[in-house]
Amino acid sequence: MKEPSASHDYELSTVPAHARRGFFVMFSVMVSFTLFSASMWAGGTLGQGLSMTQFIIAVLLGNALLAAYASALAIMSSRTGLSTHLISRYAFGVRGSWLPSLLLGGTQVGWFGVGIAMFALPIHAATGINNYLLIVIGGVLMTSTAYLGFKALAILGFFAVPSIVVLGVWSMGVAVDTAGGLGALMEIEPVERLSMATALTVCIGSFISGATLTPDFVRFARTTRIGVIATVIAFFLGNSLMFSIGAVGALVYGEADVSQVLFAQGLIVLAILVLGLNIWTTNDNALYAASLGFANITRYPKRYLVLFNGTVGTLLSVWLYDNFVGWLTFLSSALPPIGAVLISDYFILARGRYPALEHAKLKDVHWMAIVSWAIGCAAANLLPGIPPLNAIIFALAAHTAGGLALNRILERRSSSA
Repeated sequence: MKEPSASHDYELSTVPAHARRGFFVMFSVMVSFTLFSASMWAGGTLGQGLSMTQFIIAVLLGNALLAAYASALAIMSSRTGLSTHLISRYAFGVRGSWLPSLLLGGTQVGWFGVGIAMFALPIHAATGINNYLLIVIGGVLMTSTAYLGFKALAILGFFAVPSIVVLGVWSMGVAVDTAGGLGALMEIEPVERLSMATALTVCIGSFISGATLTPDFVRFARTTRIGVIATVIAFFLGNSLMFSIGAVGALVYGEADVSQVLFAQGLIVLAILVLGLNIWTTNDNALYAASLGFANITRYPKRYLVLFNGTVGTLLSVWLYDNFVGWLTFLSSALPPIGAVLISDYFILARGRYPALEHAKLKDVHWMAIVSWAIGCAAANLLPGIPPLNAIIFALAAHTAGGLALNRILERRSSSA
């Protein structure tokens, strides 16, 4: 059986049948992608601004919406065997797809940089080793394994998923005991409250980039059922667990940084080992996805782009870490409209069928898709409510209405000719 290799991760072609994978491989890859320490950090932010009851409502609703959004994209990719960026060629056009590839690839390089800083800072705090040296070492290690491709992502995931689940549940148990029990935890009230709209924005925005990139990984699923189930578990259960770990620690210890919570609990060695492995796997996924995006633009092999993007993310890691909240605001407005356009184009305008990529006659640029994306961005930034949802609803509506109107015009022209 032929394996995906470092020299061919099908970055510019359909994943063939012999390279498709079963449930456990897809489960490992997708869950390790969502079990990201930055989600614990975002959960800590929510924990400092919401009561536990409000937090549960926000996280369940936010991750249910993420799961639904990602599942629609998972259906598309498992049916077509294409990455987000190659699917974008149908909706945005060949050159038009450079816009989503640039946005998604750039944000994933950003997440890679944030992850390296989160990897280095706790080790520096515990050992005193120079922080910049740790950043360089982390960047080199993570870039090296991302270079190996999808198979390496699956192997790392098998080790990371159980370890972070065990550590997280253990940490929450210690925090609940410290608070005086579950009842006492539920009664803790935040000092500065967050609105539910802000909480949902943080919840959805923290991983909307990952949700939009679901096809980059689910294209390897052997069946649509496998792809969707793995996606739902990852984005609903996995991401909810990460938020809960961060929120419980923040409520009890008043600290949104999960590494500081673990240090306060005396779990220093485990924190370094398990969080380091967890960040490593998620960063590999981010760098892998970013390089697929830039491969769509440049046509360069993914492996070379992994090296370039890894270097850029490493150099900018400290700056990205310090600007995390602003990064979430950008993600909340710019990325959801991309997925909305893809969903509208495939399920409504194309009625769930795309011709094979090698036979498809694709336009250079679909301006309607780009305009629809811009409308979604504007709705996210200008209208009241929850920015990511505004972006999805308005971009989907604009692309659907515009596409149906254009189809009617073309049908009338063809009938009168």
